Amino acid sequence: MTDGMIKVAAAIPQVRVADVSFNTNEIENIMVRAEGLGVAVLCFPELSLTAYTCQDLFAQQLLLDEAESAMLKLIEFSRNLNVAVIVGVPFRFDNVLLNCAAVIQGGKVHGIVPKTYLPNYKEFYEQRWFASSTVVPEGSTIRFCGQNVPVSPDLIFRINDVKFAIEICEDLWAPIPPSSLLAIKGAEIIFNPSASNDIIGKHAYLCSLVSGQSARGICGYVYASAGFGESSQDVVYGGKAMIAENGHFLNESLRFSMEPQLTISEIDVERLRSERRQNTTFAKTMEQFVSYAGKKEMIDIETDIFRQENVALTREVNPRPFVPQGDELDARCEEILCIQSDGLAKRIAHTNAKTVVIGVSGGLDSTLALLVCTNAFDRLGLNRKGIVGVTMPGFGTTGRTYTNALTLMESLGITIREIGIAEAVSQHFKDLGHNPDLHDVTYENSQARERTQILMDVANQMNGFVVGTGDLSELALGWATYNGDHMSMYAVNASIPKTLVKHLVNWVALNVADDTSRNTLLDIIETPISPELIPADKNGNITQKTEDLVGPYELHDFFLYYMLRFGFRPSKVYRLAKRAFDGHMDGISYDDATIHKWMSVFYRRFFNQQFKRSCLPDGPKVGSCSLSPRGDWRMPSDAVSTEWLKECEMINPNATNAQSAAAEGKL
Repeated sequence: MTDGMIKVAAAIPQVRVADVSFNTNEIENIMVRAEGLGVAVLCFPELSLTAYTCQDLFAQQLLLDEAESAMLKLIEFSRNLNVAVIVGVPFRFDNVLLNCAAVIQGGKVHGIVPKTYLPNYKEFYEQRWFASSTVVPEGSTIRFCGQNVPVSPDLIFRINDVKFAIEICEDLWAPIPPSSLLAIKGAEIIFNPSASNDIIGKHAYLCSLVSGQSARGICGYVYASAGFGESSQDVVYGGKAMIAENGHFLNESLRFSMEPQLTISEIDVERLRSERRQNTTFAKTMEQFVSYAGKKEMIDIETDIFRQENVALTREVNPRPFVPQGDELDARCEEILCIQSDGLAKRIAHTNAKTVVIGVSGGLDSTLALLVCTNAFDRLGLNRKGIVGVTMPGFGTTGRTYTNALTLMESLGITIREIGIAEAVSQHFKDLGHNPDLHDVTYENSQARERTQILMDVANQMNGFVVGTGDLSELALGWATYNGDHMSMYAVNASIPKTLVKHLVNWVALNVADDTSRNTLLDIIETPISPELIPADKNGNITQKTEDLVGPYELHDFFLYYMLRFGFRPSKVYRLAKRAFDGHMDGISYDDATIHKWMSVFYRRFFNQQFKRSCLPDGPKVGSCSLSPRGDWRMPSDAVSTEWLKECEMINPNATNAQSAAAEGKL
């Protein structure tokens, strides 16, 4: 493995029915290609040596002899190859014929896995030719090619420290697929050599099975089904290859292609292991069912260590892991707003509050929080005048944000209050003996705390509570004034990352808002992110841009996701970031030095600012990541970042591997 990932592939070769020689040559060609691409495990379809649709020819001695001879040829062919190959073959065992998958690598057959569930309904007649794996006694071996080869459906293979197992076609369709038990016994990747014909609607259902099984087993799932060349006497095999990881598809083949296909991706085994460790239900299932899972036999497959240049990432890495893609974005935005609004509505109902008070700055975060407030009031059937929006212009407030704040509050029909902070803060500077021309942390934080005091006192005055506006990204970086904007009575944005905030506001603008609100919301989205604590320039433009100071939120949200969600070490996060921001998705691009610079900033700030997260107000968990000290993240405030920063320092962003760059350039 490299960075906990292993490269796998599902192959769809051309076949000729009962032409074992032709089929073997096609398999060998793909093996060589996969080896050159650094594939560790390669899966071919069910009965790929003979073709699946041989029917009663499976009773012919010649065909069975040729299939076993082909295995001998593949064994010899694999002698100098690293790639482990899963090939489908009819195999004689004692007095029965089994539909098997043979694992071949390095001049050896490491194991033979027979199919358990043989379909014998509608267009399928497998029980006419084959016996189930249930006829094979536990611990069976067969003498083949001078080797004692284990034969069992319970085999688990280990290659490059990764454990994989096999189930065949119909096995996946069973109420309790063998892969469920194999995952419980430790298999991290399931390979499925299959021959599934195509009829209307079947593919979508199959995709749901593959996706669901990879999620249920918290595993990788590699599916390779027979394609062009199989008999079309009564059915058609369109060729399907899929690689999934814990419920998400990494790559898929083109259906109904007449050309051989090789579908490749990397499965992040380290990520799967992290998920399994965190999911205590998985451990409990192991405890309850492992005694029913049958004997576990581990077979080690020795390979040379794959060179770095051979394992260049081909899988897509989303540069915005918190932001769904395509059509899913709209549905996700609506769902998130409902979660936020329901959380706030419950708090309003529980406290019997007459009002909620919110500071409205004309920025993204306060805008989203305000939209949540209006939604919650509407759902409760309350008059929006109970929402008190307070704009508090100060030394750095610009005309753009001030106007947007007032226009938005007016169009939403809430109560508007304006309380300037300049005079109060100036008096505070006099009391402190602070020079107002010195724009340091005291200058900035005094303004933030004054605003929070105003909001708290207004809430007391109007029998309400303060709704917080800070988001997840700001909490991760500590970009909040302690006991200033850091504090509220209910923080509706607490688990919303900055990269998602603008999509939520945009969704409301395009799908819910009236024309006036829509135009204001769209302008707020385009406004630079700023706390506006430093005076504007002579033209009234924002001078204090947050991302100039702490770095791009796109990068920080990416670092946060992989650190918090999976516990990845900095070196792996850096490599994933290089792939994510290489421009392959939506042209989003940062150079290696920029990624490295802000990653170091992220880890330093994340550790140093934990004390702010240790006393956060209540707020709803929305996504898979949260920094609530009562929920997902419990970290000592005095934990040190030494080891994380040390690893960051060891990363050399100027190092270039020409071969790796060339490999990635082909993607």
